[in-house]
Amino acid sequence: MAPPATSRQIGKNFVAPHTAWLGGQPNVAAGAKRSANLKGDVDHFGALSFLQGLLVVLRDSGFGGLLLVLDEVETLQRVRGDVREKGLNALRQLMDEVDAGRFPGLYLLVTGTPPFFEGPQGIQRLAPLAQRLQVDFATEARFDNPRAVQIRLAPFDFERLLEVGRKVRDLFAEISKDGPRIRRVADDAYVGDFARAIAGELGGKVGIAPRLFLRKLVGDVLDRIDQFPDFDPRKHYSLTIAETELTEVERNARAAAHPDDIELS
Repeated sequence: MAPPATSRQIGKNFVAPHTAWLGGQPNVAAGAKRSANLKGDVDHFGALSFLQGLLVVLRDSGFGGLLLVLDEVETLQRVRGDVREKGLNALRQLMDEVDAGRFPGLYLLVTGTPPFFEGPQGIQRLAPLAQRLQVDFATEARFDNPRAVQIRLAPFDFERLLEVGRKVRDLFAEISKDGPRIRRVADDAYVGDFARAIAGELGGKVGIAPRLFLRKLVGDVLDRIDQFPDFDPRKHYSLTIAETELTEVERNARAAAHPDDIELS
């Protein structure tokens, strides 16, 4: 009789092929699928039917539904023309089927830049899709309708950055074994100081600071507080930012933080 599988073996045999299968990857090894008790493939023909089944499983498991985020759809503007047209039409079909009730419990969120929604290479190329997403943004932004099919996101300011930092800190504290210490050592004042330091490194451009701010806050500060009982970020941590961890936009903001930093040819 074979010995029972360890949890490490189960994770290795199940998680990797399962996520690859869910992602519709075409080359999931047959042996790996057998270990995870998976049959068949998920391709673009069966993906929507699979999504229906997944929603049923979630509902029967007691979950309220599924949030599906299609992020950075503006990348469609940079693909070959025929591929872009197919992508836009697929988005239109998915929206229609959600509206028709084919996917009960599904909340579809599509994110993109203003040029994708308003420019000639985005949704405007497909009139039926543009009609479905049309929203009048001529009214003052504070009167935007949050129930509309399309909403515009206000740029980050310092108060919003602080709010996100505090919420992430509190979420981290909830799963920590010593939540009160997390909240005490990384209190609101420290989160504010840390946010100002990050924004300062990026030339004061708060709108591009959230990615780096949250990454540093969790990885460099909260993780250390959680793991080392005597760690105090005010005493033992100094903010350092390497060029390699910055995006191009962040590097440009950092480089132009002072007029003397701009090279003139």
